[in-house]
Amino acid sequence: MNNFNFGEVLTRAWQIIWKYKVLWVFGILASCGRGGGSGSGGAGRGGGGGTGPSGANGMDQFGQWASQHAGLVALIVIVALVLILLFALLAAIGRIGLIRGTYAAEQGAEQLVLGEMFSEGMPFVGRVFGLALLFGLIVVIVAVPIGVLGAFTGGVLYLCLLPLICILVPATWVAGIIVEQANIAMVLGDLGIGDGLRRGWEIVRANLGPALIMGLILGVIGIVVGLVLAIPILIVVVPAAIAYAAGNGQSSVPLVLMGICICLYLPIAIFLQGILVSYIQSAWTLTYLRLASKPDSGGQPRLDTNPPMEPADSNRTLLVGSPDADAKPGMDDNPSVKSQDSDKTVIGRSPDAGVQPKPDDNPPSEPEDPNKTVIGRPPHA
Repeated sequence: MNNFNFGEVLTRAWQIIWKYKVLWVFGILASCGRGGGSGSGGAGRGGGGGTGPSGANGMDQFGQWASQHAGLVALIVIVALVLILLFALLAAIGRIGLIRGTYAAEQGAEQLVLGEMFSEGMPFVGRVFGLALLFGLIVVIVAVPIGVLGAFTGGVLYLCLLPLICILVPATWVAGIIVEQANIAMVLGDLGIGDGLRRGWEIVRANLGPALIMGLILGVIGIVVGLVLAIPILIVVVPAAIAYAAGNGQSSVPLVLMGICICLYLPIAIFLQGILVSYIQSAWTLTYLRLASKPDSGGQPRLDTNPPMEPADSNRTLLVGSPDADAKPGMDDNPSVKSQDSDKTVIGRSPDAGVQPKPDDNPPSEPEDPNKTVIGRPPHA
């Protein structure tokens, strides 16, 4: 947490997405892959509310219905998988555009061109998409059996596995932070999935405090803004449901009005959600750039290629690099700097062995007057 300025990162992220509004397009695409959190939480609450017999009876009825409509169930599953893959692909394209756009803004780009960002990000789509599928597959393998068995037991299994669930939830959250950093490492460092995960793990491990705190901050921002965006839907859904129940389901007018209002609000919600995702991804990218530049995060130290400069004070001593051990004779890449002030002391490399002294191209001229002394031209600097 040393020298990490959370306020600077959050403020800079907002400045970037406000100046480069083209990032909102990629934010809308990236939001396609960020809608599963609330659904899983709702499923968990719903599963724990029933008793054993009622849950078992419900699953039996569903099993009978599914066996009688096997073709329809298979079609629904295929369509759902295709939509999931499509949304994951769009989310990968959006995430890449946000990462590259934020980096370009940090490098001082005057403007971001939508077409160029799409074309330049295409080489990374396979890697980011593949990592998203890998992470999602692991989550599904762990979560689906727990959810199905919990439903069959009417929620009793949830109580038995409560300690395990309390461990899995924060572990999944930390893994998501590592994956977030891995995505940025793959895009900015042109790494593969394995190297990207390794780099993401190194960043989080070396900067665990800042990474977790930033995850908490962005998570709270996402939840609060998400709840605010859901308020208009609740304002429409709750009265419509009450009116429909009060009429004993005799009139479908409340449901029709509810559907129309939701359809009208949906584009606005998608647009605002895209801005939110743009901000969160930009903040994560800036976090990676700040943490990766620290020496303890495995970043490469910046090499100093500037030669030694001549001191401004004539009484100072100028030191020039010593010769390398494996340097060849006669190949002096850093010659001694010639002092133009007689009061300066210049310490340079010692002459290499085997190098013949350079003959004087301008020998002293013979004086015409025997009483005059002629001194030869000084060597060039």
